[in-house]
Amino acid sequence: MSMASISRRQGLRWLGATVAGTALPALAQTAAAVPGPKRLVSLSGALTEVVYLLNAQGLLVGTDTTSQFPEAAQKTPKVGYVRQLSAEGLLSLKPDAVIGTSEAGPPVVIDQIRQAGVRVALVAARHDWAEVQEKVKVVGRETGRSAEADILLAKLDGQWNAVQAQVAKATRKPRVLFVMSHSGSPQVAGKGTAANALIQYAGCVNAIDQFDGYKTLTAEAMASAAPEVIINTTQGIEALGGEAAFWKRPELALTPAFARKALVTLEASHLLGFGPRLPSAVQALHMRSLQWVA
Repeated sequence: MSMASISRRQGLRWLGATVAGTALPALAQTAAAVPGPKRLVSLSGALTEVVYLLNAQGLLVGTDTTSQFPEAAQKTPKVGYVRQLSAEGLLSLKPDAVIGTSEAGPPVVIDQIRQAGVRVALVAARHDWAEVQEKVKVVGRETGRSAEADILLAKLDGQWNAVQAQVAKATRKPRVLFVMSHSGSPQVAGKGTAANALIQYAGCVNAIDQFDGYKTLTAEAMASAAPEVIINTTQGIEALGGEAAFWKRPELALTPAFARKALVTLEASHLLGFGPRLPSAVQALHMRSLQWVA
């Protein structure tokens, strides 16, 4: 039997797996894979996930602090927060290539890395499914695993289409509010954010449409937004002292969500990472939000 036939059969068996909240089984590297870098740094949790899905984690010599999934990624050397990188610290790992998104920075650091002769591949952060597709393609290309990336992308596209079809059947669009509370004063997500895109993909309505980005809302504005469901990350709820402490915030008492304590939480990189777990994040947000307003 030819290597191509073996590869196809392995791919078909692998396509039967699910990724609802968990990583897909890693793919074996094929003999025909294009040689990739020997030392790779990932500056994106989503891209790091794809590296592991393509069984290319052996190339990783460093990741940013958003790279928390799968659990093994937490043990990789960290180069700092994706928006506050240091060229010196990153270059000390002697990478051949660096992958990330357009959110990586500051820009001067990215320029310094390029000037040092390191190949840098950045994916534009657009907060759409095309961004996820591009992330898979870039990791496949940069790790020499383009064939495996094509198989992974076909699987993810199928999952995405299935979830979007499920969302389209819903007759109710819950009014939701995303709260970011990892540090400092809690803020809510307006237009142009990953949270806003996720809300729309999940068949919900963002209760905030008056501004772009994140802002702190007054109690009066919170009451005017009138969300039926509140969305937060598990890390955000922990930072506020737990779910009971979260609902003690006085501004939340003015919302319809307060009466039912209607809260949906997911781990931050799962919820907002726009990576290979996006279909399961959208499905979870869609189903849980509908349950609260049923």
